[in-house]
Amino acid sequence: MEIDVDRSLCEANAICVGFAPEVFDLDDDEELVLASAEVPQNQVERVTQAVASCPKNALLIRS
Repeated sequence: MEIDVDRSLCEANAICVGFAPEVFDLDDDEELVLASAEVPQNQVERVTQAVASCPKNALLIRS
């Protein structure tokens, strides 16, 4: 499972960070940063919740 960010939609409101801080973070410029495009197996449920909760639908899961 991989995660992708549509940067044109992302508002960096950090909801995803709240669900999966091991995968998502904000940098000093308030831009979303992914720890890795590949989601660790133990983070799949949290990342799935983060994607579903994104208010701008800026996150995409790829198999």
